[in-house]
Amino acid sequence: MKSRFPFCAAALLAFAASLPAAAQDAGYWRAASTNAVAITGDIRITADRITINFATFPLAQIRALKPEEASAVFDADSNANFTGNLYRLDIPADKQFLHRNTLCGSDDTQWMVTYTAGRTLQVAFFSAPAMPVLTVDALSHASNLCGIFDYSR
Repeated sequence: MKSRFPFCAAALLAFAASLPAAAQDAGYWRAASTNAVAITGDIRITADRITINFATFPLAQIRALKPEEASAVFDADSNANFTGNLYRLDIPADKQFLHRNTLCGSDDTQWMVTYTAGRTLQVAFFSAPAMPVLTVDALSHASNLCGIFDYSR
């Protein structure tokens, strides 16, 4: 009697490969940069929520980042192994976090871009209703980039 193990293993592997990859930016992240420590503190990202300083906001993943976009926003190596996403969110301008700081000054925070490599996460927040253009040229003239924050696990 022949074993069915090779067939079952191959079928299971094919099924697992067909599932969408879990977001690498999900989970609990400790503030690592000076501005993250001063403004947001630690954060938690789930499939549909972000928690900043014990305040939770709805979150919707729009799409995955392209390597050239990650390089433009985070000055990252476009050939590096990374995951990154563009998210839509709505954090009111008057929402204060640590030390009475806000994310985007007097503007609502409406977009979030993440870049995860290894055990580090970088997050960029944007204001303005229009989706941010993630190119070097557009970002060099952008007034809607609120800040970039670093986190670690």
